Amino acid sequence: MEETITLEEIDHIVHSIRSRTGMQPEVAMILGSGLGGLAEAVEDQAVIPFEELPPWPVSTVMGHQGRLVLGRLEGKSVAVMRGRSHYYEGYSMARLGLPVRVFQRLGVKVLIVTNAAGAVNPGFDPGDVMLITDHINLIGMAGLTPLRGQNLDELGPRFPDMSRAYDRDLSQLARQAAEQVGLPLREGVYVCLAGPSFETPADLRFLRMIGADAVGMSTVPEVTVARHGGLRVLGLSGISNKANLDGDTITTHDEVLQAGQILVPKLTALVRETLRCL
Repeated sequence: MEETITLEEIDHIVHSIRSRTGMQPEVAMILGSGLGGLAEAVEDQAVIPFEELPPWPVSTVMGHQGRLVLGRLEGKSVAVMRGRSHYYEGYSMARLGLPVRVFQRLGVKVLIVTNAAGAVNPGFDPGDVMLITDHINLIGMAGLTPLRGQNLDELGPRFPDMSRAYDRDLSQLARQAAEQVGLPLREGVYVCLAGPSFETPADLRFLRMIGADAVGMSTVPEVTVARHGGLRVLGLSGISNKANLDGDTITTHDEVLQAGQILVPKLTALVRETLRCL
């Protein structure tokens, strides 16, 4: 039977968080593989391990510390997920959407999602930052969606619109922020696959043909839940490896984590400047 998450479970976590800090987050951030270092910039931190917020999904992948960090960044109160969980780890889609539901009930209005993604666009290089302008929800099209099951009207409508999944005003702020900090900013479409295997060259050529610029194994379920709940979303991909359209190279998770060391300073500067502009 498909797992469902109840409003009572969500609000229990909300109460647990509020019992540990008086911080009322305005902005939430989800940090992808190797990108958790961005959380170190948060001031006045209250840190809660995911294990202490059941049934919050616990990260099992290297590069995802599994900590919720609450504090202040550039004058904004923030809740930062230092790491995330994925469908391939064995969690249901409903469980993957739980953290965003908690943010929604905490009163968060803006969600910034980041990920480490493989290049599909051959013009992208490792270390590039890509503003996500749209996504292709391949796993959702196949039925794997966190919105499956009974709709909770308190959280959002039965049939949410996804024509503007990534907020245009926030995207424009990110462009301005990138210009301010002197960061070349790529733009493109992110496609979400289930993983955990990396893509074959034929997979990548197919994804390129249908309009994808970068590929990963996360983000889209969280964005789907965020939009269902009325949160505004800014999406950023850190490009971790070159497009392997001809099969001449081998992709590894170590490569992804190494790229994160290059990407963290760039994303930190970009996110901080974007928060200043909010």
